[in-house]
Amino acid sequence: MTLSRLVFNFVRRHWPSYVSSGTMLIGVAAFTVLIPRKVGAMIDGLAAHTLGAHALLLDIAQLLGMGLAIYLLRVSWRLRLFAAAYQLGVELRTRFYARLSAQGPAFYQQQRTGDLMALATNDIDAIEMAAGEAMLAGFDGSLTLVMVLGIMMLGVDWRLASIALLPFPLMAFAFWRISRHIHVAATDSLKRFSALNDHVQEALTGVRTLRALGLEQHSAKQFGELAARAADASLAAQKWEAAYEPAVGWTLTAASVLTLGLGGYLVWDSELSIGSLTSFTMYLGQLIWPMFAAGWVLSLIERGRAALARVQPLLDAPLSVDDDGTLSALASGPLVLDAVTYAYPGQATPALAGISLTLQPGQTLGLVGPTGAGKTTLLKVLMRQVTPQQGSASWGAHALGDYTLATLRRAMSWVPQESFLFSATIADNIALARPLATRAQVEHAADMAAIHDDILRFPAGYETHVGERGITLSGGQRQRVAIARSLLADSSLLLLDDALSAVDTGTETRILEHLEELRRGSRQRSAIIASHRLSAVVGADLIVVLKGGRITESGTHDALLAHGGWYASQWRYQQLEASLDAL
Repeated sequence: MTLSRLVFNFVRRHWPSYVSSGTMLIGVAAFTVLIPRKVGAMIDGLAAHTLGAHALLLDIAQLLGMGLAIYLLRVSWRLRLFAAAYQLGVELRTRFYARLSAQGPAFYQQQRTGDLMALATNDIDAIEMAAGEAMLAGFDGSLTLVMVLGIMMLGVDWRLASIALLPFPLMAFAFWRISRHIHVAATDSLKRFSALNDHVQEALTGVRTLRALGLEQHSAKQFGELAARAADASLAAQKWEAAYEPAVGWTLTAASVLTLGLGGYLVWDSELSIGSLTSFTMYLGQLIWPMFAAGWVLSLIERGRAALARVQPLLDAPLSVDDDGTLSALASGPLVLDAVTYAYPGQATPALAGISLTLQPGQTLGLVGPTGAGKTTLLKVLMRQVTPQQGSASWGAHALGDYTLATLRRAMSWVPQESFLFSATIADNIALARPLATRAQVEHAADMAAIHDDILRFPAGYETHVGERGITLSGGQRQRVAIARSLLADSSLLLLDDALSAVDTGTETRILEHLEELRRGSRQRSAIIASHRLSAVVGADLIVVLKGGRITESGTHDALLAHGGWYASQWRYQQLEASLDAL
């Protein structure tokens, strides 16, 4: 979509605001062209001694009244217009955020967080200015230009108007050249700002790592270089924008010289009065605003075009996972994977190859295996973060793709190894999925996740602010708060992706016991526990060993020990390791 089409569609939907603003601008333009004519008539009356003191005071009062009316109308149209123009920014940011929210992990693997933040702020601001300031400044300047030129041509002297317009084609050519350079410079400026924003975001996110490695000076040097490049790019754009003013100045100077030359001759030859020449000169001065408006509008439009060229591809980017399902209610029944095969883009070896398994309602499935075996990928398939190239996944006799993504998200609670907490209180983080949950429900979920006692040790208890990304909590505390959040959500399927890796074995045992209590409750809740620590899956109804994306062993804990494969040897190793740690 082009910038002009985007603005046109927006104006069409918000036409009352633009029509009322345009009407007020017509009033501004009308008063603006009346003032020089009034001044010229006053000068001719004074020169001819036909304007008395009373009439002079009345004329001065009228001039002051028109000036006040122009002021009030200009303030009114700006208030009216920008109330509407800012709505475009709201709409674009809402669309942008909704699109980002619907994208899957594959999309974010190709995007930088800082760049996305810059697009949502700086770039959309530029588009917003093109729809607001540029739109009305262009209308105001064009209207003033037409009315001033019309009255100069028809109301004063057409010969003066014709000669005054001679330098204007040269100015139009200069504007055309300058606007092309501004588009290139604005695009580079936006890109440089995105790179700077991305560096700041990464540095602040990994500030503890930078400090631990002593890389503060190195990061500061990188920041300085990026800031300098962004400043240079912005300065280059400003330099080209500044070129508009000399072009306008030279054009109006040349027009003034030509006007005074011909006008002086006409006055000398008694073909033009001094008042008319004065009026014409004032009208010529009023052309300064339309000329500056033209330069300002072209600058805003080029910035808006450059920004839209960066934002539009993300708005049009296809979803990494289609949301074409129609079922809004989850059907009861088993969760089934049938010969599922998935390979990440650009990878020749599949992350999952021919995976088939069944999880009945209320059962617990354990996923174990070495690093890179495909455990997390299997969970991504279930959550429809990725779509397998072969095989099928179903839940309750319906393919996962038949459900809307919102339905599946509500039916699953996922706790990743790197738990994310928002910059809010502990209670707010736990109640994220159920904002209306009572404090008793929040505390019960925390107790089930074995974090309740830890929370009470904080001075503010559940009202403790965890800081950005939960920085004030330890890794184990963050994991348990995330588990409490998933338990409070009361979903049908709980997915734990190595979510117990940062807790000790005693705490792990307590959490697993509570999960077993939930599973035995009146409501059948299934669970899938992916873990490197085999003690986390001992009580699972079915344990699956993944190696190289394939199922190499499956069965209960006792059956796998009897089998004597990878699971049995890893269990003996971990038990020995635990006994040595206990010494």
